[in-house]
Amino acid sequence: MNELKIAVIGCGMIGREHIERIQNRIRGASVVAVCDVFEEGAKKGAAIAGEDVRVFTDFNEAINAPDVNAVVVTTPGQFHKDPILAAIKAGKPVFSEKPLANTAADGKEIVDAEMASGKHLVQVGFMRRYDRGYNQLKALLAEGKFGAPLVLKCTHRADGVADDYSTAMAVTDTAIHEIDVLPWLVDDEWDEVQCIMPKTSAKAHEGLKDPQIMIMKTKSGIVTVLEVNVNCGFGYDINCEIVCENGVMNLPCPSFPTVRFDHNVSTKIEDNWILRFIDSYDVEIQDWVDHALKGEAGGSSAWDGYVASITADALVKSQTSGVPEKVVTGGTPDFYKK
Repeated sequence: MNELKIAVIGCGMIGREHIERIQNRIRGASVVAVCDVFEEGAKKGAAIAGEDVRVFTDFNEAINAPDVNAVVVTTPGQFHKDPILAAIKAGKPVFSEKPLANTAADGKEIVDAEMASGKHLVQVGFMRRYDRGYNQLKALLAEGKFGAPLVLKCTHRADGVADDYSTAMAVTDTAIHEIDVLPWLVDDEWDEVQCIMPKTSAKAHEGLKDPQIMIMKTKSGIVTVLEVNVNCGFGYDINCEIVCENGVMNLPCPSFPTVRFDHNVSTKIEDNWILRFIDSYDVEIQDWVDHALKGEAGGSSAWDGYVASITADALVKSQTSGVPEKVVTGGTPDFYKK
């Protein structure tokens, strides 16, 4: 395979972002087909991809088009499973935005299908594994001089959210990033998780519990305390502090000038997630393309996505129970240890 000829399934905001990225900044790939259940949405994607791109409203037709040899799935999370399964059936590498699926049961179906195919075809879009700051932390941990990590203190804050954002989405749409990246960062696995509800902010819309405190413990005993606060009102604020035996390290944030003005010293905070992680998206998609051209899969695997869904299910359960819930995966299959 000399070039990935991609069908993008789902032409909402993220889909259009990836279409533009693939066409203008990614080597070894081009978008040849776009698909959205709403034809108008597909046409918006086609307008970015170029006049020669084919437009579909049926993902099966797009995925099985003879000129398509790879698939990018950017539909809403609850609609990821079916196009991923169709891509696996067609034997075509597929990049799916996070989450792999909205339930662990759907994730397991994808894992089973990929293992039955005998090929590593699926990569999940957990882009923080490609973020420069997280990779700097991982490199520092690997040096060994800081000793073993003991405690992780993290925040995932946002200015505000839409009215349809639910209490469960604090886990499934927001904390899901930390759920994936933190075990990768410290080379461990989740053992149990708990969600604690503090006093709800007056900024939260009716029915939404915000902020939330999530306490997650790994099998080796590392404890993460994660604050999810999606109505903070002051910007997009991602932080991670790692307390080790011999020292402490903090996630570097994007650099902005410190200014002295009007009797204040201040530094800008990011407005949104797009600006914060834009570079990591470029690196992630290029890495997927490079691996797929060699018949490989890189980044977060379908198994990683499935484990993230299991962990998310446990946290959502704890939102109601208020007690720690076990994360039970049954162990990593040999297929995903390769």
